[in-house]
Amino acid sequence: MSQDINIIPLNIVFSIIKLINFKMCYNEDGDDMDKNKELILDVLKKLDKSSFRSSFHLKQRDLLYIEEKGLDEIKKHAYDFINTRLAPKAISNDGKQTPMRGHPVFIAQHATATCCRGCLYKWHHISKDKALSDNEVNYVVSIIMTWIKKEVKKNNSNRN
Repeated sequence: MSQDINIIPLNIVFSIIKLINFKMCYNEDGDDMDKNKELILDVLKKLDKSSFRSSFHLKQRDLLYIEEKGLDEIKKHAYDFINTRLAPKAISNDGKQTPMRGHPVFIAQHATATCCRGCLYKWHHISKDKALSDNEVNYVVSIIMTWIKKEVKKNNSNRN
């Protein structure tokens, strides 16, 4: 007797596992939980292995801007940029919407592969075919802010 066995390709299985892990990273209010930190740090380690992604660093003017504005204000800017440039379902200039300089968040977006929907799908497995949910926006801002904080900390330790 032969049984029909449905075989699911591994890339689909891994995508489902990552999506389940992603969904578990937030409580109902979309707040970060400890598991979110693990997921973000894991993604940042993978991005560090990319010669392109790891080539991005904050310049002195970016660090001064962060010091002047404060991390809370930078986080507000990140939410604004993500909600207007990345979250909508249809983005007419996708792949070109994030400048390579001009704001610390832009640099962080390139470093964290959150600069366009194509990179967001490739590195974070977030579908291009829909508007980002609030949880997905929170995740993107969290990874951007984690990268920025690491850059600030690295710069402060280099000063001492």
